[in-house]
Amino acid sequence: MLTAFFRAFRTPDLRRKLLFTLAIMALYRFGAHIPLPGVDTRNLAACTGASAHSNTNNQAFGLLNLFSGGALLQLSIFALGITPYITASIILQLLTVVIPRLETLKKEGQAGQAKITQYTRYLTIGLSVLESAVTLTAARDNPGYLLGDRCRSVAVFYPRLTWEGMAVMVVIMTAATSLLMWLGELVTDRGVGNGMSILMFTSIAARFPGSLWAIKTNSHTLDGWPVFAAVVALGVLTVAAVVFVEQGQRRIPVQYSKRMIGRRAYGGSTTYIPLKLNQSGVVPVIFASSLLQMPVMLVGLTGGTTATKGWQAWLNRQFNPTIHGYPMPYTLSYLLLILCFAFFYMSITFDTTETADTMKKYGGFIPGIRAGRPTIDYLDYVSTRITWPGALYLAVIAAIPMIALDRLHATASFPFGGTTILIMVGVGLETVKQIESQLQQHNYEGFLR
Repeated sequence: MLTAFFRAFRTPDLRRKLLFTLAIMALYRFGAHIPLPGVDTRNLAACTGASAHSNTNNQAFGLLNLFSGGALLQLSIFALGITPYITASIILQLLTVVIPRLETLKKEGQAGQAKITQYTRYLTIGLSVLESAVTLTAARDNPGYLLGDRCRSVAVFYPRLTWEGMAVMVVIMTAATSLLMWLGELVTDRGVGNGMSILMFTSIAARFPGSLWAIKTNSHTLDGWPVFAAVVALGVLTVAAVVFVEQGQRRIPVQYSKRMIGRRAYGGSTTYIPLKLNQSGVVPVIFASSLLQMPVMLVGLTGGTTATKGWQAWLNRQFNPTIHGYPMPYTLSYLLLILCFAFFYMSITFDTTETADTMKKYGGFIPGIRAGRPTIDYLDYVSTRITWPGALYLAVIAAIPMIALDRLHATASFPFGGTTILIMVGVGLETVKQIESQLQQHNYEGFLR
């Protein structure tokens, strides 16, 4: 991988793309430290500075803080990160199966995809307004719920903040999300890799060193070094396992018969359908985390605290890992939701009926399998068989932080597990593949002249 990067920097075209991508990443991190107008930065730093990388902030905003690179704790202009765009993309992808109009657009090729992208942008703006309003309201009325128990009695906004000021902050956060969306598209067009994925990678990587060091400082066994070494060793093994599984795929052979068009014979080639072991990626983990945040969010929005009794206390006890570690109902619900969403997302992204019809239309068939219904049944059988190990793999990766934090007695957030490691490894692999493919194009350039 390092060799590929060195070779890329020696190639002028790739060097410009890499420097452009790095400049956008630096700009993104710079904006993450610019506070919103009306935020009392002294009070905010006093209550969140020591816990910026710990597990004290509420789980209901865990993903938002993760994808913003910690900007949520600082209430910066990029506090939302690219979470609204991610949510909008997932919603549009799911609605494509339900709404015939969107399904028709998807089949129209590049023009239809451009229209879906436009809808995604509009939905991103709407979600940005909603998420920014909820975040700012929580920070004003119940800062301890959003930022941690240490901020419970701290005023994070200046006393004279009016609803007009809140509206201005909502507009600024929405505009900042739109700017990030534009920067991500610039990286996709002029840089290296997928722009949105690169920004997500930047957010997670920015918190990675601090999360590691927080585990060391929060452990009291021999000044924290044994726990730190154990976490790093476990992280290396986890990364190696994730890389191995992410590269694994099942290749279904497909053969195309020859067709006579005029006096020429076309076709007769052999190819394959690649089915990744983890076809759904990180989406099931995000879905499961989002659903499990709802009970805790409901308690917080209804004014519940750790001392509340009744149904709010029961939800806190069963579904709030911040207070009681990882209770059994939370853990089992998390793992079961990951398994269910893995199969659900696989059924959406890989339409066996459409694949079989396309193969039949162009004269393709799977050796030993008849075209039509037998091909659909075979593809359903293979996709189900390959989804099981992929779903269990996602569940195991998601369970690593729960096991590690309990066994190692670390109170900080564990960086090698769940959404974090899947996104970092996935984006890293895809970016390296794109760099290598562009390097091969430069190597073959002399033959094309």
